[in-house]
Amino acid sequence: MPTGSEPPQLLKQRLFYQGRKFNFEVNRLRLPNRSEGEWECVRHPGGALAVPVTPEGKLVLVRQYRFAAQGRLLEFPAGTIEKHEDPETTIRREIEEETGYRAQTWQKLGEFFLAPGYSDEIIYAYLATDLEKLEAPPNQDDDEDLEPILMTPEELEKAIAQGESIDAKSICSFFLARPFLK
Repeated sequence: MPTGSEPPQLLKQRLFYQGRKFNFEVNRLRLPNRSEGEWECVRHPGGALAVPVTPEGKLVLVRQYRFAAQGRLLEFPAGTIEKHEDPETTIRREIEEETGYRAQTWQKLGEFFLAPGYSDEIIYAYLATDLEKLEAPPNQDDDEDLEPILMTPEELEKAIAQGESIDAKSICSFFLARPFLK
């Protein structure tokens, strides 16, 4: 094994917070060069995201209040993967709850770490097409404050370029989906 590719040795692990959606831990590690230090990590079960596209070629996003950002962000519908649930099941539920649409066709776009400097969260991104509008309004969770928004791919690209408040997972997923959009 080449030097520097050995994994660090875990000396001590402390759980500081166990929450509803994530845990926060501090790990004492010994690196292969024998130095020691502490690394914090948010442990998250992962999330699933959809880039929903209407038959007219419009993207379905949500404008959602985010406490940490102290404001509303433009995002694609997404949700935390529940225990014993696969990412596609998660996003099929979330798209209906958040937007009031159901997709007939699903294509996995990819997966990526959201913020690997401090979290192990992985986002699983999907393209959702052949949308049908549900008759009943979306059944949102009590802790969600969001509004569905329709945009063309060009409008979203312009909003990104102009620095509108859009989260990173949505920007990344949009560019993964861009080759499939009209």
